[in-house]
Amino acid sequence: MVAEVNLSIDDLIQPIFIKENLSGTEDIDSMPDIKRFGLDVLNKEIDEIVSLGIKAVAVFPVIEESKKDAAGLEALNENNFLTQAVKQIKQAHPELIVIVDVALDPYTTHGHDGVLDDHGDVDNDASLLTLKEQALVLAKAGADVIAPSDMMDGRIKKIREALDKEKLHDVQILSYAIKFASSYYGPFRDAIGSKNLLKGDK
Repeated sequence: MVAEVNLSIDDLIQPIFIKENLSGTEDIDSMPDIKRFGLDVLNKEIDEIVSLGIKAVAVFPVIEESKKDAAGLEALNENNFLTQAVKQIKQAHPELIVIVDVALDPYTTHGHDGVLDDHGDVDNDASLLTLKEQALVLAKAGADVIAPSDMMDGRIKKIREALDKEKLHDVQILSYAIKFASSYYGPFRDAIGSKNLLKGDK
């Protein structure tokens, strides 16, 4: 309790960007030396991460443009690209902690994290329903930790209630604690393919 803060490999989380229908790897221009991975080479990357002693990965998908819509409904597909990746990782390394983002920006044509109303504003309550279902889809696929990055009011309660109702008590919810409007998000939005879609400030 009185020890100094110690950072070790046990505290590290490796982000992984994956891209649907990609064969091999692809450079991310705004993140030098960081790549997107196709499912065909994902296991090799995961094997290396595990061999280094890293115990957790956070997986971020880039999905096919044709599967995006205004409501982000592909996020609710039980066999979507991200759930396939989660299952593949857990099959190869069941002990590895898999963290997944819960947000709609990879799945929407407008690049926002929620559903828009008739005025083009994010509809908080309508978004909660979709985010709750997305969390369930990912948890059932094998994700160990759900990380809601959407910042909708009330989504933690909705997600926890839904997980517990399905007896997914051991699935954790990771807090982002606080987020700022920052230029640092630019490369991340580029990496998941939502940067060019986004109109206006989140």
